[in-house]
Amino acid sequence: MLDWLGPEEWAAVALSLRVAFWAVAASLPLGIFTAYALARWSFPGKQLLNGIVHLPLILPPVVTGYMLLLTFGVKGPVGGLLNEIGIVFAFRWTGAALAAGVMAFPLMVRAIRLSIEAVDVKLEQAGATLGASPLWVFLTVTLPMTLPGIVAGAILAFAKAMGEFGATITFVSNIPGQTRTIPSAIYAFLQVPGGESSALKLVLVSVTVAMAALLISEILARRVADRVGGK
Repeated sequence: MLDWLGPEEWAAVALSLRVAFWAVAASLPLGIFTAYALARWSFPGKQLLNGIVHLPLILPPVVTGYMLLLTFGVKGPVGGLLNEIGIVFAFRWTGAALAAGVMAFPLMVRAIRLSIEAVDVKLEQAGATLGASPLWVFLTVTLPMTLPGIVAGAILAFAKAMGEFGATITFVSNIPGQTRTIPSAIYAFLQVPGGESSALKLVLVSVTVAMAALLISEILARRVADRVGGK
């Protein structure tokens, strides 16, 4: 692939992999917590939280990107505070990871939530009656049984993050070598004469990665499910 892709194309692929990895790694703990809260807890504003979590799936990606820019830009309420300690998201690859993580978050949470809801509550209650704390019950009962959903959600989010375009280009622009991911590079190549071949190469890479992620998700989820089930 290194010989097949040119320097610009390979830079876009490498950056996309980096962005997708950190998007998933940073959001996974919050995704597990949010999924558990939605699946097991009853609290005021639960439906509001559920709506906010799934909002990126409904809003146009450009709107999500603009909201991120208003919030995490150097003049935004959050971005301004972070800028004072040297953390900048806007027009940086870290911002691309943030945008990709936000867009992939609903898919991750939904997969994990469905897995948690499939766990028999009586098993958790049995652990509690034996004197285990709620955290210990989660770590020893719930978490192992939901690993298939966590694995599937993480890999599905990775594939989504690899293909994120609208929110990313709005929040961090399309800067070669810094924020130009695969979708942004495809868009850029299609704007110049003779760029169709480079765009096609990146399309093939994108499709391959997405299909591989879905296949790996299925394989790992089945293996983990078999291991948890003791098969």
